[in-house]
Amino acid sequence: MMRWTGRAWVYGDNVSTDVLFPGKYTYTIVDPAEMARHALEDLDPTFVEGVQPGDIVVGGRNFGCGSSREQAVLALRAAGVRAIIAASFARIYFRNAVNHGVLPIQCPEAAAVIQHGERVTIDTEARTITCAAGTFTFPPLSPSVQAILDAGGLIPMLCQRFGRPVPPNFQLPG
Repeated sequence: MMRWTGRAWVYGDNVSTDVLFPGKYTYTIVDPAEMARHALEDLDPTFVEGVQPGDIVVGGRNFGCGSSREQAVLALRAAGVRAIIAASFARIYFRNAVNHGVLPIQCPEAAAVIQHGERVTIDTEARTITCAAGTFTFPPLSPSVQAILDAGGLIPMLCQRFGRPVPPNFQLPG
């Protein structure tokens, strides 16, 4: 990831893993492509039909609260979401996002002004978010977290380190 532009899907505070990926599917759907078809269905029924590869989800405070289910990240990743900008993240969700190669950016200033549907550009090298309201900087990630994201997630990073092929389910779409 370096620099890309995507459309913003904006939600509020306390977006829980239950609405990111409904709990009723947790033990019945294992295919990431099928998970994507249920992403955010209880919060925004238009999301699945409208999301495009590279789009960005924007949340308020405590994004990803609730259960620790990894499907809440996998569903967004399989739908093509590459980054989530939020005022703050639930701790486990933040780590699950990193492990699955989805960039979590904590930037309350940007999260407060980005409007639903606008084009947002993220530059990971400059650590900036540019939207209609301006350009905002975000703090650097730790070197270990950045290495995981650069590889596309924890499993791809470990596969690279040990010279193993990355399983198809762990390859990022698009």
